[in-house]
Amino acid sequence: MPFDIHNYFEDMVMKEIQQRLNNGELEKEEDYLGDIACVALNQLPARYVRHNVDMVFYMTTEEREQNVEIVENAVITAIDYVNKHRHNERPQTINQ
Repeated sequence: MPFDIHNYFEDMVMKEIQQRLNNGELEKEEDYLGDIACVALNQLPARYVRHNVDMVFYMTTEEREQNVEIVENAVITAIDYVNKHRHNERPQTINQ
């Protein structure tokens, strides 16, 4: 395709995970971190953009702060979920 799109929240989730990894809160295991990212992103709305500035430009400061908070909460929930289920053969869904 001649254009590049991505979910606006992907970068925010990756930065939040990286920050927690740098703080020693997470294990440095690729599958573990990938599972956390996937579970966190599945909790967030899909917001596809070509450039993050496309979305940020139209947001208020309050909306940007709310996005940071929902990303932090999604990552926290994802970490808890993955930690509880990572050694199970087939975990229940997050909603159960």
